[in-house]
Amino acid sequence: MSTIITDIKVILTAPEGINLVVVKVETNQDGLYGLGCATFAYRHLAVKCVIEEYLKPLLTGRCAENIEDLWQLMHQNGYWRNGPIENNAISGIDMALWDIKGKMANMPLYQLFGGKCREAVPVYRHADGKDLGEICENIERFQEMGIRYIRCQCGGYGGAGYHTAPEYAPAGAASGIYLDGRKYMRDTVKLFDGIRSRLGFEIELVHDVHERISPHAAVQMVKELEPYKLFFVEDAIPLEQGEWYRRLREQTVTPLAQGELFNNPAEWRYLITERLIDYIRVHISQIGGITPARKLQIFAEQFGVKTAWHGPGDMSPLAHAANIHIDLSAANFGVQEWSGIEPPNFVIQKLKGPHGALLDVFPGLPEFKNGYVYANDKPGLGIDLNEKEAAKYSCENAVTTWTQTRNIDGSLQTP
Repeated sequence: MSTIITDIKVILTAPEGINLVVVKVETNQDGLYGLGCATFAYRHLAVKCVIEEYLKPLLTGRCAENIEDLWQLMHQNGYWRNGPIENNAISGIDMALWDIKGKMANMPLYQLFGGKCREAVPVYRHADGKDLGEICENIERFQEMGIRYIRCQCGGYGGAGYHTAPEYAPAGAASGIYLDGRKYMRDTVKLFDGIRSRLGFEIELVHDVHERISPHAAVQMVKELEPYKLFFVEDAIPLEQGEWYRRLREQTVTPLAQGELFNNPAEWRYLITERLIDYIRVHISQIGGITPARKLQIFAEQFGVKTAWHGPGDMSPLAHAANIHIDLSAANFGVQEWSGIEPPNFVIQKLKGPHGALLDVFPGLPEFKNGYVYANDKPGLGIDLNEKEAAKYSCENAVTTWTQTRNIDGSLQTP
């Protein structure tokens, strides 16, 4: 008997104060359902609307086993394709269908992807702080946990900045988070010089520019960081300015990573085929879920590009698990960003709820141990959802403020 989709539900929850969107696909088989991540934290209601008003009527009554066909159907049914709202909506259903497939096979997903290439996944964590001393203390704390890859920022993306317009901004300048790009560049080079002087070169260091300076400034800064042997520099160039990566590649041997804002294959195809990046860093729900992420991973392998999937706090444990299952089976895996059960270092929203509430809502999170993350080997994604616990933590529909970043003259800067 075919496995038929009977219902698709959207569950909104925020156990760590960050909006999460979970999709539950139910079937005609007794007790057989799948869970997936559709989290777009800053437009969660729009994603919920697309799933409930458009994708649920489209898919109800269809065979849940035909994942590829259903993905293509969802992707083209609205005529205009791609974009974070639609792709995240598709992702929630796509992950849930893969979860169902794994449960039907009684196998964890990495087995359906060809089995393990490694027993566990090395991860990197984020060390921030107000000064060099605090950052080095945080690095050493992570080293004690067995972590060998650490991303270092000083005061957040683009430097600490100003939470209101500085004195030298134009009169009447709008409120926001003000950034001084030139100061950020000087401070970042000084930061890595200090870290290497104190802690040496045994630990692998990463830095995220977060697209917060101009392309020509990024070329200059990455060149200046070269003596400190970074594992990679992330998102040095805005995605709209991808052509600059050729110039950056010509100027430095520092490995380059890009991709957390990508939605469309056209955005990564050029960078991969021209070998202009070393690591692809997409947010897998942002590109439509496991189905396109697997295709991207295999495509990148042909050009020597490794994976380093985006893994922040504003994605559910279901998406973290999806990352881990692909990582375990990927020959071209590089490293995995990992926020685990903790909220992100940078306060995106005011945290609320008891610590560890995420585990109460999502039992089965992959296990972190001594610098590595291990899948739990349960069928499918391996994670369940406690809907009663999830209902305790409401999402907030508020204006996002951390993305309102500005240059010192008051003009907007991509966040």
